[in-house]
Amino acid sequence: MEELDDLKSIWKQQPPDLEAKNSEEISRMLQGRSTSIVSKLKRSVWFELAFTIVCGIGLAAYGIYAQSGQLAWMVLTLSIIFALYILYYVKKLKLLSRYDLSRGNLKTNLENLVEGLQAYLSFYKRSYTILYPVFFFIGLFFGALDAGFDNFLHRFTQTGFLIWFVLVTTVFMVGVYKITGWYLKKLYGNHLEKLNELLRELSALG
Repeated sequence: MEELDDLKSIWKQQPPDLEAKNSEEISRMLQGRSTSIVSKLKRSVWFELAFTIVCGIGLAAYGIYAQSGQLAWMVLTLSIIFALYILYYVKKLKLLSRYDLSRGNLKTNLENLVEGLQAYLSFYKRSYTILYPVFFFIGLFFGALDAGFDNFLHRFTQTGFLIWFVLVTTVFMVGVYKITGWYLKKLYGNHLEKLNELLRELSALG
């Protein structure tokens, strides 16, 4: 950052015939920084992609050999969701790769990249916001099938169990959402903010 600020200061003090040269030098520096950030984003996506593939295969194998039919269906359902997320990660990698191969106006390319990443990240957050409760209730449903609906519902008529269930569910869901928010910020949010910072610097250069 200090090096970039020094270049900006020097650029403003230079005669008009040197402004274009210094502007190109600053643009090359910003291009290098953006490429570095994109490389880190790609590593994050590759990490999630590999993790999802391994977990999906493991869950599918477990579901096939599970003794409980209800548990098998739940695990296989999770495997299908994992497969859909694999497609999501592949599309995100294509977006980042397009930026690596892009030529032309740096600001326009960055704006397109940031817009695409923000759209993907918004979808990511919405999907988890919906899927966590959905799978929680699916788990309850299969648990009820396994234990028998009468026995399962009878437990909720017991005040002690109902209070315990509500407390544990609340703590679990709040914790899951907090961890997911931290996780997304660590892998993507911080890098996206750096790209937005680069855009602001390009706008300041005119």
